Amino acid sequence: MTDDLDTASPTRAPSLLHNWLSTAGIILAASSFFAAACLIAIDSFVGFRDPYLGILTYLVAPAFLVAGLLLISLGVVRERSRRRRMGPGEVPRYPRIDLNVPRQRRAFVVVSVVTFLFLILTALGSYRAYEFTESVAFCGTTCHAIMKPEYTAYQGSPHARVACVQCHIGPGAGWFVKSKLSGAYQVYATLAGRYPRPIPAPIKNLRPAQQTCEQCHWPRKFYGAAERVIHHYLPDERNTPWTIRLLLHVGGGDSTLGPAGGIHWHMNIANRIEYVATDSQRQVIPWVRMTDAQGKVTVYQSAGGALSPQQLAAARPRVMDCVDCHNRPTHIYAAPLTAVNLAISTGRIDAGIPYIKQQAVRALATPYASGADALREIPETVTAFYRSRYPALARTESAPLGRAVAELQRLYATNFFPGMKVDWREYPDNIGHLNFPGCFRCHDGSHTSADGRSITHDCKGCHTIIAQGTGDSLPTVASAGLDFTHPVDIAGVWQTMLCSDCHHGVIVE
Repeated sequence: MTDDLDTASPTRAPSLLHNWLSTAGIILAASSFFAAACLIAIDSFVGFRDPYLGILTYLVAPAFLVAGLLLISLGVVRERSRRRRMGPGEVPRYPRIDLNVPRQRRAFVVVSVVTFLFLILTALGSYRAYEFTESVAFCGTTCHAIMKPEYTAYQGSPHARVACVQCHIGPGAGWFVKSKLSGAYQVYATLAGRYPRPIPAPIKNLRPAQQTCEQCHWPRKFYGAAERVIHHYLPDERNTPWTIRLLLHVGGGDSTLGPAGGIHWHMNIANRIEYVATDSQRQVIPWVRMTDAQGKVTVYQSAGGALSPQQLAAARPRVMDCVDCHNRPTHIYAAPLTAVNLAISTGRIDAGIPYIKQQAVRALATPYASGADALREIPETVTAFYRSRYPALARTESAPLGRAVAELQRLYATNFFPGMKVDWREYPDNIGHLNFPGCFRCHDGSHTSADGRSITHDCKGCHTIIAQGTGDSLPTVASAGLDFTHPVDIAGVWQTMLCSDCHHGVIVE
């Protein structure tokens, strides 16, 4: 049979593609393929700065391409079904491929090359789609209004060079699939406006720290003691500085690398610490179980809130890991006191402005209806105080005051998000024990065992104060350390209560 005889068939039925549904699919698929190819080329040579172009290129355009191919197939199926009902002669026969026929051979080569190129582009697009959905830009800016607090805090955090997925997903296919299934619901919640405000911290479904944090951090290492200097300023006219220098006994968890002890003694290397919390944010911990390297088990229960046998039987103890203390490693929202102390100590707010500590904290702590309202009202409130109390200063030293106001606006914009109801109060920080119970969730002196032992309440077990007070030069005591002195005389009340009972991130009136 010749090529001409094979191709010339006066009785051949029209192609099954001759229907409106397949035609629409061809147009959609062709235009989507062309758009995706052009955008991929632009991304390959220039790169996208706008994350929405990445979504269009690697998610939207491929989705329309697949939709077009499905429409083509659906149109063919419907047309074949329609012609079959009209009679057997109306349905075209399935094509037979004979590579001995030159025209069919050429067609086969063309189809093979096009298919190969299509598969290459599909593989490239699939990889880029995967890469893009794992990027910080996708996580932080796609749902801009919702994730703005988290993305803003992330950019100024200790982990600003670490991609979101390295902590929230980690390595392995299992958690990747879980994250994508969870992300599908999040897309729906975003489109439907059914997301919570604020976004809750992923406490229950967060991957164990051994599989994420410890990919970079190594708790077995011996760190010894780390010096920390904390700058406070009193809310008086002179903004009196109060500095505390202390040694944090970080220690280590492996005796082969150094003395095992200090804060990292808690890590489940030789010691296994388990606990039961009675609230969703793990701030109330009435039950603790410690298993040492020899397998000895000691249970400590809070005197004021011991669990009943029924509650304990129903509870699922959690094994303590990094994030039980380092629970805000990235998305950190500074309290007004913390933010202003840092701004003054680094010179971004002039400590010579009378009462600037007091006025700055009050301006940040004031509730505002929106971020725009805050940025407008903060300058008005602060400058009004100085025009009333210090009119000469307001006139002659407007430049330092203006810089202080600008810094307050920046602090508000990076730590307060009224639209999502986000500020420092929504996310307890378990490092330390000033504004939240933190260490004192367990180390409060009331957790005792059956034989009368208690979890230590001695502050020097975790840190040693080597200097404290006012002035530029403070005497240092590096041996036994100093007992803490409260900067304001409150008749020793601080010794009988938790810091967080009074301190909430604002000025105690």
